[in-house]
Amino acid sequence: MAIDTGNTAWVLISAALVFIMTPAVGFFYGGMLGKKNVLSILGQSIIIVGMVTLIWVTVGFTLSFGGNGNDLIGNFDWVMLDGVGIEPLAPYDLTSIPGILFMMFQGMFAIITVALIIGGVAERMKLRALIIFLFAWTLLVYIPVAHWVWGGGWIAQLGALDFAGGTVVHITAGVSVLAAVIVLGKRTSLGNGGMERPHNIPFVVLGGALLWIGWFGFNGGSALAADGIAANAFVVTMVAAATAAIVWGLVNWLHSGRPGVLGMISGAIAGLVAITPACGYVNVTGAIAIGMGAGVFCYGGILLKRRFDYDDALDVFGVHGVGGTWGALATGLFATGTLASTSKGLFYGGGLTLLGAQMVAVGVVYVFAFGVTSIALFVMKRFMAIRMSKEEERIGADIIQHGENAYS
Repeated sequence: MAIDTGNTAWVLISAALVFIMTPAVGFFYGGMLGKKNVLSILGQSIIIVGMVTLIWVTVGFTLSFGGNGNDLIGNFDWVMLDGVGIEPLAPYDLTSIPGILFMMFQGMFAIITVALIIGGVAERMKLRALIIFLFAWTLLVYIPVAHWVWGGGWIAQLGALDFAGGTVVHITAGVSVLAAVIVLGKRTSLGNGGMERPHNIPFVVLGGALLWIGWFGFNGGSALAADGIAANAFVVTMVAAATAAIVWGLVNWLHSGRPGVLGMISGAIAGLVAITPACGYVNVTGAIAIGMGAGVFCYGGILLKRRFDYDDALDVFGVHGVGGTWGALATGLFATGTLASTSKGLFYGGGLTLLGAQMVAVGVVYVFAFGVTSIALFVMKRFMAIRMSKEEERIGADIIQHGENAYS
């Protein structure tokens, strides 16, 4: 198919919007930390942009999207982007956009996924160990799952749906953080009552607002065309986020007596996470239901860490793991069968077929991400120190890792 200039323009804009999400994560996470650790999160975001970009253009894209139809992993046909140029790629020629643009749009997804992880292990992991871990995680977790779902792998063949990354992005990141914080253990400050409150909630709202804006490219751009599916994804993304923000605020009000600003913007992010896998398949009714579920389930997901006593610093599992899981399963409930896929959810006459495929995909990715992450960190612990010392935690990652302060 010939290149379509309208589609190309939309995906170019969408790729830029997805890129904005990575520095936005830095502000969103950084504002929730104490003031002696905010620069470390911003610095890690920059490192991730550089590192994952290089992984992606050398081997990441070909292993994720090469060998369309391979069950487990791609091939090496497009190493160093050999054969990836300004023409549509043969296995993905229906996109009517340059192959190199499709590659970079998908690369932005890889970058933001890796960036999500740093919020869970904040304030305790040595920078060198974190870089090695995220490098390995990109190759061992993200790339295989991206191939399974989007590169024609076994999950795609199973019939499971993930329009923009509920399973590939949010479940992999959220579950991997859960494994990582169990292996790493709690921050020292949690044991002596010295835990700092969020130092800059306006930063959190700024980062959350930029994430919300970027998400329109994240979800709408995943249509890979300037068409009705992109428009639907845009609208349901807005509806689900708005619904979840209100529901989270109401739940927070009932639970604690007042609706926190931090909670409401977190609720919006939870709604964005949950609608991500479903946005190409559900209508506004489904989006409202998914947003309501995200506001309740992700709020509960954050309470889980108190119940089970693990230290997910910025609630990556509670928001992304739980939200991505709900969104993936909700796709099996609310897919209309009239949008980007003819597969129908349970509530639209599809029976248990799609829901069953969603459950299998979620379950396997949970086990895979948790297992590989745990093994990788246990192996690293055998050969190097991965935790900051108590004194380093007391001083703060900004000075220890970068020799700089966010504030004089």
